[in-house]
Amino acid sequence: MELINKALEFEKRKMGNMSTSDRVAASREAKSLVLSINEIYKKTKDQYLMDIMKLVTNKKRKIDKRLKGFSTI
Repeated sequence: MELINKALEFEKRKMGNMSTSDRVAASREAKSLVLSINEIYKKTKDQYLMDIMKLVTNKKRKIDKRLKGFSTI
């Protein structure tokens, strides 16, 4: 599936030397990918799709952490 290939390509992409606008775009792309895969997952309950969503979500969390800054708490 094209969607799975996009998600795997996104997960393998290097995130170093990104500008803030690049990070925002990557975060939005990750959200879109996860929501699209989730729609398919709801129908099929395929564990492989869940694993891909976890990979993309972890990458998105790292990007968001960098965007929002680190918490001192």
